[in-house]
Amino acid sequence: MSRLVRSLLALCLALLAAPLSADELRPAVIELIEREGGVWVIEWKLPVAALRAQDAVLLAEPLLPAVCTASGAPVRRAAPLALLGQQELRCRGNMAGQSFGLSALAGGTDAIARLIPRGKPAQTFRLTPEAPTAVIAAEPSAMQVLRDYLVIGAEHILFGWDHLLFVIALVLLVRRPWAVVKAATAFTVAHSLTLVATSLGYAGLPSRPVEALIALSIVFLAVEVALVLRSPEPRTFTRRFPWAVAFAFGLFHGFGFAGALADIGLPQGEVVTALLAFNLGVEAGQLLVIAGVIALLAAMMRFAPRFERPVLGGSTYAIGAIGSFWLIERVIG
Repeated sequence: MSRLVRSLLALCLALLAAPLSADELRPAVIELIEREGGVWVIEWKLPVAALRAQDAVLLAEPLLPAVCTASGAPVRRAAPLALLGQQELRCRGNMAGQSFGLSALAGGTDAIARLIPRGKPAQTFRLTPEAPTAVIAAEPSAMQVLRDYLVIGAEHILFGWDHLLFVIALVLLVRRPWAVVKAATAFTVAHSLTLVATSLGYAGLPSRPVEALIALSIVFLAVEVALVLRSPEPRTFTRRFPWAVAFAFGLFHGFGFAGALADIGLPQGEVVTALLAFNLGVEAGQLLVIAGVIALLAAMMRFAPRFERPVLGGSTYAIGAIGSFWLIERVIG
């Protein structure tokens, strides 16, 4: 069996072994907030859905700026899929140049750190396992916000399994490069509209039906791809106008993107920059996925055409099975 075929079969197995939680962008968040009378509070939220117990313990300790001391013991409590903590601080002097963050980031996840002083612009930082602390700047930088939210947006499409499977299924359905471009553009325009509208407070839907509809979109496209494998002639509306279906489902995916962005938060004073960067990051990740799938399909057609149908069939049924599980889980779970 050729290396290409082994790679494609490995992709199918990876899809079958995908995490049961569809949306992986639920990062840890730590906030340093100034209140009246020189009192500061540090608050943190640590997701534990995909972590082992010992990993959660590693994440549970915030690192304080050197000019701050704790006023009493931290208060910790459990919430659905997260550990929450809060501690009151006394801080003296200037915060510029000080570091704060988390003692460690387990499981290869990122985190968001925010400094929220009274009467001054907030600062937002992206923490990584390699750099789990942030250095407070004298003034917040728009370039910093642009860079961090660009990466967060790209990570969301690459590690948010529900959006990722929808894009892959869309490429498998359309196949033709120009048609893929049109469908992907329609999907982009649609989810950008609802992402921006929801983030700015002009629209919104409850998260549970949105997540169920996103899962339904994956199942729907998987069924269409299966029908194409049986009869390639474009008889259904979806197969004749895939861009229209991509646009319609893209609206609901935009609500999903907005929900993930709401978990992260938008930096005060840099809302437009953060929204633009997040959306550009999503598009960059989406284009990377599309280009990768098209390249794999082209290589398979050239070097191993006899394996095309079994590999595509296996991938399609894997996508449909995962989407069906998510749909049932989100409707009755």
